[in-house]
Amino acid sequence: MAKFAHDDIVPYGESDLDKKKQVAEMFDSIAFRYDFLNRLLSAGIDVRWRKKAISQLKELKPKIVLDVATGTADVALLTYEMLKPERIVGIDISDGMLDLGRKKIEKKGLQQQIQLFNGDSATINFPDETFDAVTVAFGVRNFEHLEKGLQEMRRVLKPNGKLVILEFSRPKQQSFKGLYNFYMKVVAPKAGSLFAGNKDAYSYLNKSVQAFPEREQFTDLMQSAGYKNIYFKTLSLGICCIYCGSK
Repeated sequence: MAKFAHDDIVPYGESDLDKKKQVAEMFDSIAFRYDFLNRLLSAGIDVRWRKKAISQLKELKPKIVLDVATGTADVALLTYEMLKPERIVGIDISDGMLDLGRKKIEKKGLQQQIQLFNGDSATINFPDETFDAVTVAFGVRNFEHLEKGLQEMRRVLKPNGKLVILEFSRPKQQSFKGLYNFYMKVVAPKAGSLFAGNKDAYSYLNKSVQAFPEREQFTDLMQSAGYKNIYFKTLSLGICCIYCGSK
């Protein structure tokens, strides 16, 4: 497997734990404030980003969907609201996030339609060709093995099934870069410290975004993993990208 710059970016630099365990520990620690901070730091735009990503599946009309790095089930719940598939499965490595996600699902009475499990992108515990669609929102940066994760998601897709990834990216406009960098380097970590008691988690956010392969670099990785009909869309001046590919 190839090695990427973001592979070495971890939440806690002095920890002896591997990236997967550090990421799980980090999300467990901020789970109680995760949704609140998402809405606060993005001024609510993150909901529109998620809806835009899910809308890439409207023509496909998937019946069974896998949401990788499901977290607190935001995408799983929006996917059901927008597309009404028969079943949605969400997997995540953080039990703290999954617990909150299950409470949100239960509150809406959707336990039969949406199930959440502890699971890792590198070893997805489902047979080949199980899902019509796979989604990942703000999760691929945290994969310990990016290529393996892309290959695993393709493995569990049915023929002509579609992968939709939503991920942070770096804006290209010079006039916007300075403000963006200040926000990510200073404002986000301070908010993380103030509201979640974890500055490291939001410092990690910026460092991982800066190191992550984006745009054409990422679509090249998708192509290498065997995807076809690949495309990407930039959102909000390039703060975020949607990546799509079919099996």
